[in-house]
Amino acid sequence: MNTIFGEQGECLIGIEKSEHSSLEHPVQLAEYCIIVIHKGDGIYHADFTSFNFSGPIILFSTPLQSIYIENCKNIEYTIVKFHGDFYCIEAHRDEVACNGLLFNNIYLEPSLSLSQQQHEDFHKVLNHLQEELKDPNSSPMILKSYLQVILAKCSTAKLRTMEKQDLTLAKDQQMEQFRVLLDQKYLTLHKPNHYAEILGISANTLTKKSIKYFGKNPSQLIQDRLILEAKKKLHLTTLSIKEIAYELQFSDEYYFSRFFKKHTQISPQVFRNKGGISQVAYLSK
Repeated sequence: MNTIFGEQGECLIGIEKSEHSSLEHPVQLAEYCIIVIHKGDGIYHADFTSFNFSGPIILFSTPLQSIYIENCKNIEYTIVKFHGDFYCIEAHRDEVACNGLLFNNIYLEPSLSLSQQQHEDFHKVLNHLQEELKDPNSSPMILKSYLQVILAKCSTAKLRTMEKQDLTLAKDQQMEQFRVLLDQKYLTLHKPNHYAEILGISANTLTKKSIKYFGKNPSQLIQDRLILEAKKKLHLTTLSIKEIAYELQFSDEYYFSRFFKKHTQISPQVFRNKGGISQVAYLSK
């Protein structure tokens, strides 16, 4: 057995090998996924984000993202899946620091390139986790410990990679300012020209610089930021769909639901039903 299921039949934690799984076509998994590409290359699609990759590399996805790998012939990978009810990355943020780094970040590519030594290290931990999953007497605490090691290793390696990039790549101050503005104004400013005007550049210049710097155009980033906030409120609060629509400044819950479904392929209620409400939502009550 390589999967532990919850009382409702949901996958709490599990491992799948490429020979028993297929990412050739779009799927929406209800769990957080850590996809370790052992060898091979392809194009990774996560919602409307896509990029080329070559193994060894780790790819990440959040619950109910539409993901698939294009041109994935001769590829070998292992998927570690875990449900937010089994291991809450929001509650364990100090231990693994992965929320907003590996997951739930619209500005960073959801990937981590590995050296051969790093790949060997991850392979060992994955094997230990798989053996533990096969043990019918395995303790959830032990499984969470192995998962925590994997997430912490990924976070540490990702931060080191970003530090090296900061030393070698010049930062675009206008794009960094755009990032700050977007996080501040995404609820009220929904068009690229609004941000271009504040930055003192043309909308065309903003688009070109944004694609070069973030790999996305401004419209994509604006939409992604709204969707990210919607997902947070659906998962991390007990607010009703109507209340969430109001907080996100949509005219009504029906318009919000149409917008959400257009960009995620599922309704807000289905997202909440499948992903569940995090324990974090109840901590402040």
